Amino acid sequence: MTTAAPHTTDAPILVTGATGKQGGVTARRLLAGGRHVRALVRDLTAPAAAGLAAAGAELVRGDLDDPASLPPAFDGVAAVFGVPPVAWGPDGLDTDLEVARGRALIDAAVGAGIEQVVFSTVASASAASRGSAGKALIEEYLRERVALPTVLRPVRFMTNYLASGIAGIDGISGGVHRHLFRPDEPMQVIALEDVAEFAALAFADPARFAGRTLELAGDDPTPVAAAAAISEATGIPIRYERLTADELARLGPDIADTARRWQAGHRWHADLEALRVIHPGLRTLADWLAESGAAAIRARLTRTPA
Repeated sequence: MTTAAPHTTDAPILVTGATGKQGGVTARRLLAGGRHVRALVRDLTAPAAAGLAAAGAELVRGDLDDPASLPPAFDGVAAVFGVPPVAWGPDGLDTDLEVARGRALIDAAVGAGIEQVVFSTVASASAASRGSAGKALIEEYLRERVALPTVLRPVRFMTNYLASGIAGIDGISGGVHRHLFRPDEPMQVIALEDVAEFAALAFADPARFAGRTLELAGDDPTPVAAAAAISEATGIPIRYERLTADELARLGPDIADTARRWQAGHRWHADLEALRVIHPGLRTLADWLAESGAAAIRARLTRTPA
């Protein structure tokens, strides 16, 4: 067995999914805070990997589908940040493969003697969803195997407004944001940067966050109010439309299942006030728009015909 490095700011934190959204933002937040980051990537030459290296991250190749490739990446690491190793098959989510990837990550951490793993999965509701099954199994395995586990469960990302919307859901297309949510009911959202902030807090104080599961959200506007806020911030008229039942069915069983659960009242339940006690700088949608979101949305909408 290799030995984990002691908990110091000099020992690296391994970030998986570092070329993706959560992993990338978290890696940069840790680097900005003076932590040494080791980024697990499958392709060392990918543009996103090169960007991380330019920001100061150490790149190491590894693949969760090839557990034998992982030990060198975990050697000497103080802690690990993991993101959902989602897998897709012809029928939608491949839960078995997702769980195998998550367990490979956890086994590699345990094999290296690493005690702290912060894993970001998905927000929970009062009824389990098809998409949450694999993540629940990974969370259970994490708690059984790791001494200092922390689970972050973010709701819908504010950056989803930057999606293309070409599949008929999310993003903004033709001046319209379309989704499954009721137009006049609160819809919790979170900035990616705040997921990274909570991860950084956990790495800075492992004992405080050990064993904790945090449902993460930063705001809860209605879809109509969110569209109005985006319109005001960008200067581009945006309105909200709720997808019909037939449209939801055509998007596949995972989306249709989520819509049925939402309509039955099974909603996300992050405690915004409690989260602001832990992280007073928690971003609202207006904060995110002012900070970066409005400029990014405006650039996408003016670059791509809507």
